[in-house]
Amino acid sequence: MQTDTYQTIKNISEGLYKEKGSKFLAFAHPVQTLTEVKPILDHYRKIYHDARHVCYAYVLGPEGDEFRANDDGEPSGTAGRPIHGQIQSFGLTNVLVVVIRYFGGILLGTGGLVVAYKAATVEALSAAEIIEKTVDLEFTFRFEFPFMNDVMKLVKTLDVQVLEQNFEMDCTMTLRIRKNDAERLEVALSKVETLTFI
Repeated sequence: MQTDTYQTIKNISEGLYKEKGSKFLAFAHPVQTLTEVKPILDHYRKIYHDARHVCYAYVLGPEGDEFRANDDGEPSGTAGRPIHGQIQSFGLTNVLVVVIRYFGGILLGTGGLVVAYKAATVEALSAAEIIEKTVDLEFTFRFEFPFMNDVMKLVKTLDVQVLEQNFEMDCTMTLRIRKNDAERLEVALSKVETLTFI
């Protein structure tokens, strides 16, 4: 059976790393979608408008297959990639880590920058509460009112979450269920007369 769980963080967490006068402030955020990323980045750019760099990386999706790393003006590969690498090392997804750098007057060199961005990210992720979530699927279907009892019995016996329901002559319902249980739900519902998936 394929795994239908993934690890992410529960709340925002912070980390701090200092090196030769430079300060690296790290913030780890739980995020579900790409649309959540930009407002968070805008927020930090506004608050820390006097900072030299606002670098970040994110990983999205149950498989962690949507990701991006950004150096924000630091030498290529010295900021975003180390941040991304640590999110992967922790085995996390649906996470955005933003690291803000205040320059301390002494150049750290590419090796020093990699170490600093990595260390700041580790601080933030180590402070986070790591949680396991399930990969869920949603089903919307339509059925005729006389078959409502059959549908409601199935909903009670299967471990599903009802997201929406509308009971008129033509009833509709949207359910959320764990990915590994989805086939069982489909088979059970397909036995209800007049039921069609939308």
